Amino acid sequence: MKHYLHKELVAKQIKVVLVGAGGSGSRMLEHLVCLHRAMIALGHPRGLNVLLIDDDVVTNANVGRQAFYPCDIGTYKAMTLINRANMALGDTMWSADVNRLTTKTTGFSDVDLVIGAVDNRAARLAMLRCLERTSGGVRYYLDLGNRAGDGQVVLGEVTSDKRKTDDEWRLPHIGELFPELINRKLDNADDDLPSCSLAQALEKQSLFINPAVSLFAANILWQLFTKGEIESHGSFINLDYMTVMPISIDKDVWSRFGVVRDGKRKKVRPLAVA
Repeated sequence: MKHYLHKELVAKQIKVVLVGAGGSGSRMLEHLVCLHRAMIALGHPRGLNVLLIDDDVVTNANVGRQAFYPCDIGTYKAMTLINRANMALGDTMWSADVNRLTTKTTGFSDVDLVIGAVDNRAARLAMLRCLERTSGGVRYYLDLGNRAGDGQVVLGEVTSDKRKTDDEWRLPHIGELFPELINRKLDNADDDLPSCSLAQALEKQSLFINPAVSLFAANILWQLFTKGEIESHGSFINLDYMTVMPISIDKDVWSRFGVVRDGKRKKVRPLAVA
């Protein structure tokens, strides 16, 4: 089965919100720069308009694993990356928001795609709830997640909570496939402790897992925005074993994750804590 690009995105500027400017997010923004340039070259009228949300600053440990340099230390990640992107493209006015996304964040009503490059469940839940509060229709939600040497990419669709029906072929998002990943009660405060050096950061994650995950995420968007269709809406990447397994657009595949469509919209809830 194939999924086809939302028809309203074929000829309009696509508004993208990228949440997270760390290991995966900083690399993802680089790919969005390339994707925007390619879309314009191939005839898309206006390409992408990107808003990057992150409240963190660059530290010494970020240099080397994330897309930052020694001269960036002490600056806000979102501002640094967006300024760099606008200078590289020359004719864009992409923007940065130095804040932390919460379930009460507003301003998502005209967003076409949200990309989550975060390392905690609370932020994933916030993105989902913000998209559910939109006035109507269906929005794309692309999630990037990883552990030390493996990760996953999932492109899903989120319906407005004002709708009572649900399309049987709507792409399930990360919260439906892995409801434990939106349960903020499972976040461990110790996981958020910052690394003091690059060496310490590399003890937690492989050097290339973030670039790998972001590359597969960008490739989904490349296919969707330039070909207008995709046959897989995600993948599991394992660098330790050098394997990639796609997530097919298939109801039987979705049912193995507990996703069942009956035509009615259901509120997605976090997996209960045992």
